[in-house]
Amino acid sequence: MPAAPLRVAGSTGDPLAEALMLTKRLKLPHIRRALTDLIPTAKAQRWDPAEVVRVLLAEEAAGRDAANLRTRRHRAGFPAGKTFGDWREEISSIPRRTQDALRTLEWVTNIENLSICGPSGTGKSHFCEALGQAAVEAGHIVTWFSIEDLGALVRRHRVDDSISRAIAKVMRSDLIFVDDIGLLPVSPDAAEGFYRLVDAAYERRTLAVSSNLHPSGFDKIMPKTLATATVDRLLHHAHIVVTEGDSYRLTQATNGEGVRPLN
Repeated sequence: MPAAPLRVAGSTGDPLAEALMLTKRLKLPHIRRALTDLIPTAKAQRWDPAEVVRVLLAEEAAGRDAANLRTRRHRAGFPAGKTFGDWREEISSIPRRTQDALRTLEWVTNIENLSICGPSGTGKSHFCEALGQAAVEAGHIVTWFSIEDLGALVRRHRVDDSISRAIAKVMRSDLIFVDDIGLLPVSPDAAEGFYRLVDAAYERRTLAVSSNLHPSGFDKIMPKTLATATVDRLLHHAHIVVTEGDSYRLTQATNGEGVRPLN
C-alpha cells in the first residue's frame, strides 16, 4: 500500500521567521543560529534543498557534540586543566611505548585499571589529567577525586545513610581518577570511601590512581585490613606504571624557570 502523501501546512507569513519559531519549539538551537545566514547563501548559490537540510542537520549535530563535550569536561572536575598539549613526553620517565599505549584508551574500553606511582613532581597527576581530558574528548564520562574528596563524600552522605547511593551515582562514569594518595596519612573516612569506590568499580568501571607510594604500601597510610582488600581489587586488572627521577617542579625552580624574570 503506497505511503500517504506528506502534508505540510503552508506558510502564513514570513517562512524564515516561522522556521526560527519552529526550531525554538523543537529545541534545535544550533540550527536556529545557522538559519539566518544560511538561507540567503543557499538562495544565492542555488543549493539543492537536500544540501540545505544536510548542512543544517550537520550544524545541529556539531553544536550538540560541542555542548556535550563541555558538559562532560565540567562534570569531570579536573583540578588544573592539564592536557597532552602541555605534556613533555620526552622528559617523562614513563617509557614512550607505555605512554602511547595508554593514550589509545584501550584499557578504558577493556575496563582495566591504572596505577601510577612514584616520587612527587614526576608528572603523575599531569599525565593522569591529560589521559582524563583525552577520555572526555573520546566521549567517555570521567570523574576526578583527590583521596580526601572521597573522605568528604563519606562524611556528607553518612548523615542520612546515603553513601551507597552516592557511590552508585559515581559508577555512572566510565573512568574514575583518585589522585594524590600517599602524601599524607589517609583519614578513616577517606579510607572507607576509597574502599567503597574500588569495591563498587571492581570489574565494572575503570579506575586510575596516582600515588607517591606503590599500592603494596598502602597499609602504611590506611588500616591494614582495608588496604589489603582495596589493593587486591584495584590491582587485579591493572596496569602499573612507576615514575622515577627528580621533581620537575624542583628542577624548574632551581633553573629559574618557575617564575618570570623581574624587570
